[in-house]
Amino acid sequence: MHIPDGYLSPATCAALYGGAVPFWYVALRRVRQALHTRLVPLISLFAAFSFVIMMFNLPLPGGTTGHAVGIGLAAVVLGPWAAMLAVSTAIVIQALFFGDGGITAIGANCFNMAIVGALVAYAVYRILARRAAIGSARRVVAAGLAGYAAINVSALLAAIEFGIQPLLYRDATGAPLYCPYPLSIAIPAMMLGHLTIAGFAELTVSAGVVAYLQRSDPSLLQSTAGRGAESIEASAGGALRPLWLGLGALLILTPLGILATGSAWGEWVARDFADPAARHAIAASSFHQAAPLRAPEGLARWSQIWTAPFARYAPPYVRSAAFGYLLSAMFGAGLILLACLAVGRLTRRQGPTT
Repeated sequence: MHIPDGYLSPATCAALYGGAVPFWYVALRRVRQALHTRLVPLISLFAAFSFVIMMFNLPLPGGTTGHAVGIGLAAVVLGPWAAMLAVSTAIVIQALFFGDGGITAIGANCFNMAIVGALVAYAVYRILARRAAIGSARRVVAAGLAGYAAINVSALLAAIEFGIQPLLYRDATGAPLYCPYPLSIAIPAMMLGHLTIAGFAELTVSAGVVAYLQRSDPSLLQSTAGRGAESIEASAGGALRPLWLGLGALLILTPLGILATGSAWGEWVARDFADPAARHAIAASSFHQAAPLRAPEGLARWSQIWTAPFARYAPPYVRSAAFGYLLSAMFGAGLILLACLAVGRLTRRQGPTT
């Protein structure tokens, strides 16, 4: 679901950056007061959690892979605005340092997953959990369904963005310039795996952690229950230690994320289109519609715009794929924590808004 460079036209990328910026602006203003509190570690935690959970690839129908995002859980605990910033931070780090998603498509990926995903998750959760007690089983179900709805709406948006490219952008011969597959292929290819496996992974993560928080620290769930954020501040210190330990355990387990082979649908590199084996895999995951014999012209050109230093979470100086993946996870999570803490410190220096 991370759209790479070259799959969307520059105009589409610009439009989605333009769509994301107002939400980022409002989110920063809404969250700025919270950055003066002890909520900074909580936002850092969920940004790092989103980054790490997205490294656990799952096999999907058609030979592709997918993953949970953690957006449902972030929205349930942090609220939609802080969740937007947390997941956006993870997506930006993924694109810049690991080539997971393109830098031209950061606006699209953030719009799909962080912005729309957070709003959908929050709306579903508040509707389904309305007036339920903090410890109610209905809140666990609501959190799970919020995550499931959010990831599937995000996948649908990505599929639409992929699928409209061949309708809008073709070369003089009529060949697609960017993503080569139309809506009739992109939507079912994306949604099949997300409605079945990736969506239920997101559901399980959201519901499972909310059920744990109900027992261990229910105050973390009170902000999105409409009961104020004051109690969260009191919990954002030592009481978060079990969650930090859980994040550490996930980091150690990240090499399991490369056990699932294959690429996510729509995340093939340009050279795959000239490789017979890769083209066969692309066609198999696209309802046996043959892939182009070479990468579309625009895709090939724009895919070269940025080379991530640790592309595909594989540091060039590490021979072991599993160890390189683990190092990438630790490095990325560390960058996210530093970025969140730096923003929090900068905001405190500027003083609170009125």
